[in-house]
Amino acid sequence: MADIGGIGYIKRDSPIHRLDGAAKILMVLFLSLASMLTFDTRFIIFMIIASLTMFFLGRVSLSELKYVLLFILVFMLLNNLMIYLFSPEEGVVIYGTRHELFRINERYTITQEQLFYQLNVTLKYFCILPVSLIFFSTTNPSDFAASLNKIGVSYKISYSVALALRYIPDVKRNYHEISQAQQARGIDMSKKVKLTRRIKNACAILFPLIFSSMDKIEMISNAMELRSFGKYRKRTWYQANAFKKADYFIISISFLCVVIAVILNFVNGGRFYNPFI
Repeated sequence: MADIGGIGYIKRDSPIHRLDGAAKILMVLFLSLASMLTFDTRFIIFMIIASLTMFFLGRVSLSELKYVLLFILVFMLLNNLMIYLFSPEEGVVIYGTRHELFRINERYTITQEQLFYQLNVTLKYFCILPVSLIFFSTTNPSDFAASLNKIGVSYKISYSVALALRYIPDVKRNYHEISQAQQARGIDMSKKVKLTRRIKNACAILFPLIFSSMDKIEMISNAMELRSFGKYRKRTWYQANAFKKADYFIISISFLCVVIAVILNFVNGGRFYNPFI
């Protein structure tokens, strides 16, 4: 199970957990592609509703992903800020009209077109974020590896990805264990000490963490080598399952979103829906 606030597999019994991993991978890929193909606000809002529905069906609470959500929120705000700082007239260029709300200085003005463009950029985050998080939270790493191999990815790469996903919670747990052990020895990591001192004390945690991780990597690689991993071009998977009706349904709906996004490009005369004309 994932640590509270982190990202990783959270074992539950839900309709999303019971979906095949390959079906969920294709769902994320198709919805991401549909989101990239269009800036039609109406369709993006529809996909947001569908993504949020999937998220709540997965029975994963926001508190279990709070650190990831906080990081993405900060990144989203910085992205919007950078868009405006470097291209404050991007919306005007895209939509071909100008409705100025107020002026900050000669270079920076606030227009309806720019606000609408950056609203669409923000909505795209909310379109893809829920399904991406629910995919990682509801997919067992072994199922994930089998699913990657099912859609054509080399089983060596698939297995490497699965090992990485399994190892992230272990690294986090080891970090906390080493940190508590070092603090018990009198190494202060709190805000009471200066930043330079805290960085120096953090090295007392970092180096043991690196060495313990290297030991585990060597142990895993030796175990895989002893079992002749990589000798054959193909392999079977314990977690592999055949597609069920629900899997075909979710794949079909996701692919339909791609088709709709392509059609909207022709209907709107491009990727952007323009409410200003």
